[in-house]
Amino acid sequence: MGKKLFIETYGCQMNVADSEVVVAILQKQNYEITDSMEAADLILVNTCSIRENAEQRVRARLAVFRKYKEKRPEIKIGVIGCMAERLKEQLLREEKSIDLVAGPDAYRTLPGLLDEVESGLKGVNTLLSIEETYADINPVRLDKNHVSAFVSIMRGCDNFCTYCVVPFTRGRERSRNPETIIDETKVLFRQGYREVTLLGQNVNSYSWKANGEDLTFDSLLDRVAEIDPGLRVRFATSHPKDMSDNLLITMSRHPNICRSIHLPVQSGSSKILLRMNRKYDRDGYMDRIRAIRNYLSEATVSTDIIAGFPGETEEDHHQTLSLMKWAQFDFAFMFRYSERPGTVAEKRFPDDVPDEVKTRRLNEIIALQNRLSLQSKKSDIGKVYEVLVEGASKKSDDYFFGRTSQNKVVVFPKGLNRPGDYIHVYIEDCTSATLLGKQVHEPIDFSKSFKYRSAKQIPNE
Repeated sequence: MGKKLFIETYGCQMNVADSEVVVAILQKQNYEITDSMEAADLILVNTCSIRENAEQRVRARLAVFRKYKEKRPEIKIGVIGCMAERLKEQLLREEKSIDLVAGPDAYRTLPGLLDEVESGLKGVNTLLSIEETYADINPVRLDKNHVSAFVSIMRGCDNFCTYCVVPFTRGRERSRNPETIIDETKVLFRQGYREVTLLGQNVNSYSWKANGEDLTFDSLLDRVAEIDPGLRVRFATSHPKDMSDNLLITMSRHPNICRSIHLPVQSGSSKILLRMNRKYDRDGYMDRIRAIRNYLSEATVSTDIIAGFPGETEEDHHQTLSLMKWAQFDFAFMFRYSERPGTVAEKRFPDDVPDEVKTRRLNEIIALQNRLSLQSKKSDIGKVYEVLVEGASKKSDDYFFGRTSQNKVVVFPKGLNRPGDYIHVYIEDCTSATLLGKQVHEPIDFSKSFKYRSAKQIPNE
């Protein structure tokens, strides 16, 4: 009889995609996915190391898993992903209940590691690869609605931002064969998926050399968008230094490439950006925002911001706030700086901003972003948007939710709709996080799904 696999995933979208690869690998070993921890023979936790808090959450879950193992000693527990790569055998020493540890490039070896565990040994493989992309593995989709899917197009990172562990936990940058990306996306569309998100630590630097030609990300995006006009295409994450005009022009040519760009800024201070090794300054980032507004006037921009990086002064902090006001971000992921072992920042820059100052600055950033987000949503009241229905609202079974091309969540009465449908919704009200509306019945012409206004003129600071 087959065994039951329970898997929990923490961290970024890439980890979600990796978990789908892991399930595909283990299904071939006669494992069946289960939502019940109590029924599991194997518990895997796919981990994140980007911040200390992410690792603390995993530690807390491991304590829960340990109690299950005390009741059922035959249960096997494994830690995979970035935390496994960072800590390696240290995890086995510190967490006696753990049976195996596997890094992001070692998932193909999970069957062999499990064989070692069954023989009474501990299974460990944290070797990084310069070639592994899992391109030949068909992921087992773990989403519930079968509407949106992630497609990994590359792995690793070569940027070496001074605060970041990703190059050390996920290895060097390498791109996936474009033909496998196109094939996977076509299969998803035939299966009923209506949206894909192309994933990479820095999708803009995607590069595939074949027959003497170099296929760049804008060319790949062009090919994916041409699969079908009824397929929405998103991508994450973009690095400002690689956000080219060619990419924006490609987006402008395809109505089904979503008008939503995630462009992490991290800080509004050129001094801090230099310390972070972000490879752009304040003016360079602002130039990319202007380019987005010029080519894609209806696009929303979201971002990442770190509060309290070493050496950050009150002036640096206020530069971040002023850039936020200028850029009018629709949404932001905002964090206190968390020193990560082994990074350049940990070695070179004393963590000299007091915790209470970090917290106060972060709260100011959050408060400002809440106002900006509400302002952005209020500007949509009275407009009609094309919405892809994703599933039932969290608060009421009588309502569905979906997203606009601009990645704004919309809640509306269910009606006769089903997940995967495209509908038009008139926006009646909003919160800072959600648009509220009602369906209006208009025919959808995918070739003319977006109406363009003249490019916004972005004022000088």
